[in-house]
Amino acid sequence: MIEKNYQPADIEGRMSRLWEEAGAFRAGRAGVRDAKPFTIVIPPPNVTGSLHMGHALNNTLQDILCRFERMRGRDVLWQPGTDHAGIATQMVVERQLMERQEPGRRAMGREKFLDRVWQWKAESGGTIVNQLKRLGASCDWSRERFTMDEGLSRAVLKVFVELYRADLIYKDKRLVNWDPALLTAISDLEVQQTEVKGHMWHFRYPLADDPSQYLCIATTRPETMLGDGAVAVHPDDERYKHLVGKLVRLPLAERLIPVIADEYPDPEKGSGAVKITAAHDFNDFEVWQRHRERDYFKKQLNGGLINLFTPAAELNENCPPQYRGLDRYAARKRIVADLEALGLVDKIEPHVHMVPHGDRSGVVIEPLLTDQWYVDAKTLARPAITAVQNGSTRFVPKNYEKTYFDWMENIQPWCISRQLWWGHQIPAWYGPDDRVFVAETEEEAVGMALGYYVEQEVITPEQGREMALDPAKREGFITRDEDVLDTWFSSALWPFSTLGWPDDTPEVKRYYPTNTLVTGFDIIFFWVARMMMMGLQFMKEVPFKDIYIHGIVRDEKGAKMSKSKGNVVDPLELIDDFGADALRFTMASLATPGRDVKPSRQRIEGYRNFATKLWNAARFAEMNACALPTDFDPKGAKETLNRWIAHETSRAAREVTEAIEGYRFNEAASAVYRFIWNVYCDWYLELAKPVLSGPDGAAKAETRAMVAWARDEILKLLHPFMPFITEELWDVTAAGKRGVLLTLTEWPSLAALDDEAAEGEIGWVVDLVTAVRSLRSEMNIAPATLVPLVLVTPSAETEARAQRWTDVIKRLARVSEISSASGMPQGAVQLLVRGEVAALPLKGVIDLAAEKSRLEKEVAKAEADIKRVDAKLGNADFMARAPEEVVEEQRERREEAEARRTKILEALERLRSAA
Repeated sequence: MIEKNYQPADIEGRMSRLWEEAGAFRAGRAGVRDAKPFTIVIPPPNVTGSLHMGHALNNTLQDILCRFERMRGRDVLWQPGTDHAGIATQMVVERQLMERQEPGRRAMGREKFLDRVWQWKAESGGTIVNQLKRLGASCDWSRERFTMDEGLSRAVLKVFVELYRADLIYKDKRLVNWDPALLTAISDLEVQQTEVKGHMWHFRYPLADDPSQYLCIATTRPETMLGDGAVAVHPDDERYKHLVGKLVRLPLAERLIPVIADEYPDPEKGSGAVKITAAHDFNDFEVWQRHRERDYFKKQLNGGLINLFTPAAELNENCPPQYRGLDRYAARKRIVADLEALGLVDKIEPHVHMVPHGDRSGVVIEPLLTDQWYVDAKTLARPAITAVQNGSTRFVPKNYEKTYFDWMENIQPWCISRQLWWGHQIPAWYGPDDRVFVAETEEEAVGMALGYYVEQEVITPEQGREMALDPAKREGFITRDEDVLDTWFSSALWPFSTLGWPDDTPEVKRYYPTNTLVTGFDIIFFWVARMMMMGLQFMKEVPFKDIYIHGIVRDEKGAKMSKSKGNVVDPLELIDDFGADALRFTMASLATPGRDVKPSRQRIEGYRNFATKLWNAARFAEMNACALPTDFDPKGAKETLNRWIAHETSRAAREVTEAIEGYRFNEAASAVYRFIWNVYCDWYLELAKPVLSGPDGAAKAETRAMVAWARDEILKLLHPFMPFITEELWDVTAAGKRGVLLTLTEWPSLAALDDEAAEGEIGWVVDLVTAVRSLRSEMNIAPATLVPLVLVTPSAETEARAQRWTDVIKRLARVSEISSASGMPQGAVQLLVRGEVAALPLKGVIDLAAEKSRLEKEVAKAEADIKRVDAKLGNADFMARAPEEVVEEQRERREEAEARRTKILEALERLRSAA
């Protein structure tokens, strides 16, 4: 018995338990062990994380694919797991220590601190997994992995060592994004560009041979001028050609630096002269790289690569004594004041610019010259580029290939070391002379070191043997690198490490390569590209065949969600309010390829109403004793109406299947929505009511069976999108006698049910009633007003259809009578339905002139709306200043006004034909 009201909260927990107890999502379960595998690896969420709207979108789309393929008989493995999230997790635990007034990380020591992190992980690290289950994610939770579990840690060590021995990992001194609060290098993804109101300072650098002359440079970071190694001008800039090769005096630092020619400066921007501070600016570092072998750099302090800052962003010993130890911003004020006192400040202008901030610490990031470990990404990128070029892996939508190629073809060395304690500690040990020994275990590293130092006669063979046997005797002889690896390093191995590699497991053989990766465009560089590189390097095969890229989730106005804007939407609150199914269907319906997703509460509520519509349709079927006989075959249906719904069900199954196969989730959602709401509920059940309420007989029995059959097919088609309500209805409509869960039942394949004759007849009735209803709405005809319907020179087939369906058409279209005529009646509005003409005589029913005047006013209003938007979109100042979401909103308003204008013009044209 179906409950009267649809209550998602009553259903969702119960269905989750049902699936879990049945082991429904386990890969390799009985019945599919010999089936073709289908594999997806989940983009591992941070272990510190909570479900956000991006997760809701990403995991809904993955779940649609997995449930779809599972119902098609594939052996589906949706591999779940979480990422250890180095910085985020370490911050969480350090904050917890501070709040509890316990000793900090350094006072506690590395070993005890890591024990504390593992303790936190055991107690609090599974939150997001449970939240994904609330969303309905059908992962094989029995196989859940963690990027620092024992197996994945072995994989990380093996990869690091092998890449090092292949000269693809090395240590180098380069610029990195440095977080002065966290005291670690961070990745570009962990840097947020924030618009800041600051200043542009213009300083004068006097010529060494004529101090009365000077070059004017501009900077937003005056404190970095102490580290300048040159002033660059464009080689074609006529203003400065005569100065190239000359020296200028660097104020305050009292050093002479050269004027050099380079393509980097823009002659049209500022003065055209640019200070080159190679140790504190990424672009300047590239200029320095091009000129580093020139004498004018070689003769300078540190070869022109002058680091000014300590790790905490205080000025160091490379600065004049009066600035040493100052915080960067205190130093800025003092430097500007000192330059003003010397008369070397040309001008100071207000300046709004983008400043990089650490997304975790919130402090301004410094480009800093440090020793770090790097991967030779350029070498690893070559086969990964080829794999996409030759079609081994494809991007959906295809245009994201360009994003991938642009980055991969210009890829820089990948900095993989982080100055943290939580993470995979780098497997490198240093000897007394700082020689490095890289190995998977400390014992192996010790053996390598002892062998080397015995051979170099640094220690005797006897000392070597003693150290090998007694760890206490080698204490301090070799020390391990304290840094840990970037979390993206371990997640780059995710498609094969989660399957048990480096062991030769059956899972690796069966489920690698994976089929599809579903992810956002913002991590193509950080994760997708690196999985491609590592998969090809270690597995000799691409990690996935298809990469489906979805947009980001914005608020309903198109703005990017952020806590500072206060527009972050919590998906768990939406699930509480409307149910997981409604949220999931919203995400699918908005997942248009290449476009961002802008859900609203109103839309989600609308899909909750859609679920209620289905619920009520199932109750209607139950109340009318619609049940499916075990021997029922829809191909044997005799009634035209029933043959039509079979045809429409077949068409819907085809449309949904093709759309999911093509990753057109929005089209799949639209097709199943149209079929359920419009075709099944609004038309089929409505047209079936007279039969269901009529006398018993063959027609009624067949219709009852067909109502139930079509309902069951609907539940199958809708299941990937709305798994909870469909599984509940599947169970309750058969009183638990199905024998198989819906999530494991067979996907519809109904091609043999196409029936063009039935579609021609019922489709004509539907189109005719729809056209009349639309016209009535356009002309403001009251529902109580019945109007005549005239078929103009109808074919014999149409006339026969009209006779068979007269009562239905009159009732549903609010028509007083149906007649035929050889010509268009006077004062009638024409309708074209499937190539034949129908007419509604409206003279005397409405005031045609008044209606024409009303519609003309509506056209004028729509055109005014279009003109107003065009004025904004054509205003260069508006387009330059307006946020992206505001511009997009204006474009959407124009589209809506244009559609409204077109519809009104069509109504006007019909009115004119009636005059």
